[in-house]
Amino acid sequence: MQPQSSRSRAVLTGATVLTLAAALAACGSADGGNAGTSGDAAKGGTAPVAATGSSSAPGSPAAGSSSSAAAPATTAPVTTAPPALSGKVLMPTGPQAAFTKARDTAAGQITMTTLTGPKSGVTGKVWVWLPPEYNDPKYAKTGFPVLTLYAGGQSAGYNTWTDNQLPIQEVDADLAKQGKAHPFIMIMPVQNLESNEAKALECADIPGQPRMGTWMAEDIPDFVRANFRTVKGRDGWGLMGASTGAFCSAKLALQHPDKFKAAVPIDGYFNPDSPLWKGHDSERQANSPDLLVTQGKADVRMLATAGGANAYEMKLVKAWVAKAAPPLTVEYWEQPGGKHLTSDFKKMIPDTLQWLSKNLAGPQSD
Repeated sequence: MQPQSSRSRAVLTGATVLTLAAALAACGSADGGNAGTSGDAAKGGTAPVAATGSSSAPGSPAAGSSSSAAAPATTAPVTTAPPALSGKVLMPTGPQAAFTKARDTAAGQITMTTLTGPKSGVTGKVWVWLPPEYNDPKYAKTGFPVLTLYAGGQSAGYNTWTDNQLPIQEVDADLAKQGKAHPFIMIMPVQNLESNEAKALECADIPGQPRMGTWMAEDIPDFVRANFRTVKGRDGWGLMGASTGAFCSAKLALQHPDKFKAAVPIDGYFNPDSPLWKGHDSERQANSPDLLVTQGKADVRMLATAGGANAYEMKLVKAWVAKAAPPLTVEYWEQPGGKHLTSDFKKMIPDTLQWLSKNLAGPQSD
């Protein structure tokens, strides 16, 4: 993969830019990472600034300040939830997959299965967490929103969102009880089939390689609908990922706005740089969030983050956000003092879940 300097993050796309310089109220702050995120440690951090549509505000103090940790907090980005889908629910279509327990959390089990995609031919592991409400008899005819989570690092055989260092399941269950976030079905797939970064698939159909883009955008949503009660249409489907996972969440949302409504790329990069693209530059460009963001084809809402302690990352993300063309809406969030660490990604979990809940439809009943 290319060095960090080629993986900067861009900023403020769109019409308005808001800054949330207040420190995020997160669970824990240890700098611990795991095998999944340590390989991406050079790629980013996190905190909020908002941007939308076509006009940018690069002169905004929030957008350009490298000392955001000391800046006063301002009003949070104003977002409006999409309209409900008139209580439309999609019941599981089958066939049912076989799941095994991966681990217990304070908010219920994370289970795992191996999915061979009928459309892609790719076989990979997928982890699933169901919110406590899902199995409550009161919700027996309720469809739930779906959040797919992409990991940092190579994510071959693992997904960091299943690790106890990123307790997103417990945080979601707690926020849902408080009425601050939707109870999401969480889907956590692998992103690569080999640990060698020279064979990174970048959630894409690279010519001559396993069709990971089709697996992510077609087979996984089909698998979810086959097994679980979901909200019909795209308004209940969101994506989020950190570092390498941020690239995947941004790219897939921009390529498939018919399937996904909102995405949160956390401390990501936006230019495909896998060595496997060699000799396939036109296909590489078709899978580049750096170009897709400018095309004005995706009616999608995004929150792009950068760490305030990483000047390179802030510059990269701000530049990317500033390219967004309507109807795409991108908000920029800069984490004061944030570094490209699992511990800082963890701090953003409550805020990102609440942002997603404002921009995605919640549970629906017929």
